[in-house]
Amino acid sequence: MHLEMLICVILIIPSLVLCSPAKNGYIEARAPKKDIVTFPEFPQDLPAKPDAAVLPTCLLCVCLIGSVYCEEVFPQMTAIPALPRETTYLYARFNQINKIKNKDFADMGALKRIDLTGNIISEIEDGAFSKLTKLEELFLAENRLTKLPMLPSKLTTLNANFNLLKSKGVRSNAFKKLPELAFLYLGNNKLEVIPQLPESLQIVHLNNNNINTITDQTFCKGNTTQYIRSTMEEVRLDGNPLVLGQHPNSFICLRNLPTGHYH
Repeated sequence: MHLEMLICVILIIPSLVLCSPAKNGYIEARAPKKDIVTFPEFPQDLPAKPDAAVLPTCLLCVCLIGSVYCEEVFPQMTAIPALPRETTYLYARFNQINKIKNKDFADMGALKRIDLTGNIISEIEDGAFSKLTKLEELFLAENRLTKLPMLPSKLTTLNANFNLLKSKGVRSNAFKKLPELAFLYLGNNKLEVIPQLPESLQIVHLNNNNINTITDQTFCKGNTTQYIRSTMEEVRLDGNPLVLGQHPNSFICLRNLPTGHYH
């Protein structure tokens, strides 16, 4: 009795087995159907380059509990991304952000620190930070700002070094209304006069501006010699067209004279 043997040929192709009855001692192999694979033509059919504006924030950035890190993002980040509502600390340094809009932080009441150092920001809409009642630290250094917006009242630190700020772009009482402001950095700008400073200040840097005058009331109270500004620890005015020797009574209330190199 002839038995028909079924012999399977297993090819070294994933998930492909060819089986055929043995005839006359030979194994009959059938060629598999070929799958046709098509490739996109280059370059017009390739997927578009990803856009930072449409990718989820926590795919572009590192999101931890309460903190978002968006530093040197690729593809380039040109605007503030949508943030988790519980964000407390935002670091969006060294990107291509060029403008801060009122809506960017409208629902971000938990923010305590914003760091936008090293972008190309030339404009901040006046109410951009107005709803941030818990904001304590704001870093805007190394941008292209010509004016400052309204600042939240609980601010303790403002760093706007290396911008293009002129005195007409800074309200005269912008800092006087900040009773908790302790650290103010406005060095390497184009300020012509010193704005009113709150009593709470500990450190103020105004170096490398265009300040050419100072009065007895800029830091002290000119009508009394008994007033001591005990909280002020450091003042920098170097790099301005200002001769400190011409203003001997302007610093008598300070515990330390301005630091830096002066002519």
